[in-house]
Amino acid sequence: MELLPAVEAFAEKYTSAESPLLYKLNRETHLKVELPHMLSGHVQGKFLEMVSHMLRPRRILELGTYTGYSAICLAAGLPDDGVLHTIDINEELETLCHQYFEASGYADKIKMHIGKAAEVMTSLDEMFDLVFIDADKAGYVHYYDLVWEKLRPGGFILADNVLYHGQVLQPENEQGSQAKAMIRFCEKVLADDRAEQVLLTIRDGILLIRKK
Repeated sequence: MELLPAVEAFAEKYTSAESPLLYKLNRETHLKVELPHMLSGHVQGKFLEMVSHMLRPRRILELGTYTGYSAICLAAGLPDDGVLHTIDINEELETLCHQYFEASGYADKIKMHIGKAAEVMTSLDEMFDLVFIDADKAGYVHYYDLVWEKLRPGGFILADNVLYHGQVLQPENEQGSQAKAMIRFCEKVLADDRAEQVLLTIRDGILLIRKK
């Protein structure tokens, strides 16, 4: 486990740098917002951006906006007619998000919704090419079920925090409720023959799922 900080530092060194705007958002989040570890950050943000560029999705759904860092990264790969819908329950961060969306140049492509993810998601009349789940961990299983019919065949889901700070590797009696929720989610996806998946050990773990 002692190797992990060194590996992360090595990964950051050889990953393309954050844009000045994302660097500023990263710093402001850490200085002014509670729970800054929720930010995707440099390496994961660049990974999300790369995935978006590879897929060129027309429609993206993000569950869990936080301060907007990941939304900006995902929006980078949208085509001219592309749209990203991002949902968060915390209205106090809405102004900060819109400030950075405007500065990024993607404001016309990012539609932010404030409310409960399950309720907002079901109201959206869209078929999505890419979904990023980074909301409350206890809700992942439910979100997976809700989003499945809104995901086009061949579409992808990225589910964040599936390693949950390494707690998923601890004995069951030492796992917190969030870690147990992540294991339940991973087990559900593993048992779903409509999907194929790979668990990536980027940052806090990302489960990459493809709808067959």
